Parts: sequence; C-alpha cells; structure tokens
Amino acid sequence: MALSQAIRDADTAVHYTFASRYVRAALPRFKMPAEAIPKDAAYQIINDELMLDGNPRLNLASFVTTWMEPECDKLIMASINKNYVDMDEYPVTTELQNRCVNMIAHLFHAPIGEEETAVGVGTVGSSEAIMLAGLAFKRKWQNKRKAEGKPHDKPNIVTGANVQVCWEKFARYFEVELKEVKLREGYYVMDPEKAVELVDENTICVAAILGSTLNGEFEDGYKDIMENCMGNAKVLREGIENTGQFEIVSKESGVPLVAFALKDSSKYTVFDISENLRRFGWIVPAYTMPPDAERVAVLRVVIREDFSRSLAERLVADIQKVLHELEDHANKIAKIVNVSVQEKPAGTMVKKSVQEMEKDITKYWRKLVDRKKTSGVC
Repeated sequence: MALSQAIRDADTAVHYTFASRYVRAALPRFKMPAEAIPKDAAYQIINDELMLDGNPRLNLASFVTTWMEPECDKLIMASINKNYVDMDEYPVTTELQNRCVNMIAHLFHAPIGEEETAVGVGTVGSSEAIMLAGLAFKRKWQNKRKAEGKPHDKPNIVTGANVQVCWEKFARYFEVELKEVKLREGYYVMDPEKAVELVDENTICVAAILGSTLNGEFEDGYKDIMENCMGNAKVLREGIENTGQFEIVSKESGVPLVAFALKDSSKYTVFDISENLRRFGWIVPAYTMPPDAERVAVLRVVIREDFSRSLAERLVADIQKVLHELEDHANKIAKIVNVSVQEKPAGTMVKKSVQEMEKDITKYWRKLVDRKKTSGVC
C-alpha cells in the first residue's frame, strides 16, 4: 500500500494543457474545487497525468494479468456497480463465487467428500487472502491450545525466504513470530527438511509458495496457455544465453519466467541494465536474492499470456543494445582512469588526486554527451 505524504502549499494547483480550452482557472491539487468543471475537461486532466504511468503490457515485473478476452472485460464492466458483499441482493454472484472456491479446492486436491463443499471466500488479491488464511490458522491454533489448557500467546509460522512479503506483514500485523528457512546459492526454494526442524508446538502453519517469485519454480499449470508461455520463455531464455553475458538462474519447469544474472558485474550491474531498459519502455525488475544468497543479483521477466514471441525477440534486441552501450561506456571510463597517471617533464611520475580525476572524467563525459545530442528530434 502506497503511503500519502504532506505536500508544500506552493505546489497545490494542477496545471493542464488541452483542458484549458474548457477551464481557465487553475484547479486545487489536494482539495475539492469550489466550482464544477466539464466532465471532458476532468477526463483530459486525469488522462494526461496517467500517460506518465508505465505501460502495463511492457511491465515484465508484474504477475498481474494484463490482457483478457473481451468477453471477460464485458463481464467485469457489467458487474462493476455491484457491491457483491450484499449476498441477499446479489445471490447469483455469490453462487458463482462459491463455485470458484470449489474449483480451486478440487484443483489442489482438498479433502472434500462427495456431498461436501469447500469453505472459502473471494478476496481482492493474494495479500488479503493470506491475511484471512493466517487469521484462520491463528484462531484455530488458539482455540485448540485453550481447550488443552496450554499457553496460546506465542504463535509462529514457518516460511521460506522466497515467499511474498505479505507473509511478513501478516506476522507483524497480527503478532505472530516469523521463522524463515534461509535460501542458499543454487537452491532458491524452501528446504522441507529445514522447515520441519523449525516447527514446534506453537507453529500455526507452514507457508509454502506455489511458484516462487524469485525464479519461478512451480508445479504444472493449465496446459495450452502454459505451453505457449513456456515456449515464449524458451525463446527469451535462448536469446539471453546467446548474448554470452548472462547466467540463467530460473528453472525450465514451473512458472513461465526467466531470471538471469550477469556473469561479470565488475563493469556494470543488473540494476544498470534495468534502468537503461526503461528507455525502450520495458519495466524489468532487478533485485538481490534473500539473505544467505544476497550476493546473487538478477533480472526477472514474467512471461504472461500477452507476452508474444515477437516481444521476446524485441526484448533480447534491446538488451543487446543496452549491453553494448554499457560496455562502451565502461571502456571509455577505464580509458580515462588509465591516463590519470601522467609523466612530468623531468621524468618523474605523479598520480592525480581523486578530485582531479573526477573533474577529468566529468569533462570528458560531457564532451561525449554533447557529441550525441541532436537537434529537432522528438
């Protein structure tokens, strides 16, 4: 959840471009305006700001579905004005939710009898689902301990260090001790033997993850869509390997994603690559692995249904461009550093100070930047 912050009074007006055809006065940024404005002007103002958001289709960090069939969009829009918590008012929506709960229960082989139905509820996302599930585990454990006359004030959960951060939030919000199974290089999932060692009488649950967000290790998914995604992941993986600069750290089985690390980070890092790829519109996250494997820094691309083979090939081409630019930049900087030791006329050698070197590098780099500048290019 993003937190709001106080803003200076000097920056309290919204300045807009095309909407000025309809509205002449500046609008307050953080207060309701005293006067109404035309709906098309309000739309234009908001839409202009939203253009600065990243393109969801090129956001390769997200596991969120960014494309669905138009029929799905129609169903969403047809139900967007329903408060489906009012089950008496919207009984069919409630029935559809219950069917989905049972589909998921059967998908993961929940022990449900022939005449039984699964118990569950729809949530707005996985974080809310984890909070509710964690509370259910905690209450069930507390009730059992109370019935046995045992202490029930120090619950704990056991997780791998690769689970989503919302498990840490659950532990913090609801006063539960978090026991993490540390990862190690080359093994980025929870070790079940180490997890069992951490379990004690106060453990309310062991939280595994069906698809590690770090490197995608997972069990099988839906066949047709997953096979297509895995095929596109293979194209991307092979293209990245062919650059000769990266080591693939994700597995070929599991969630369709490609996680890869630089073989040599002495000249530039995966964070530099991630930042430079944004120039082409790509949002590719770079991060370090959890504790005990934090030396490994990787880039990660999630292969969703709308990530086509042509996009995979285009991403590889843009990665190659970025690598070439970073390599060229590193070589030029190295060249400057190599000439930082100059020979005096008398034949003695003197080393430049750090400040002098920094000035030389800045001066040289400005020349390179000025040389690249163009006129009249949008």
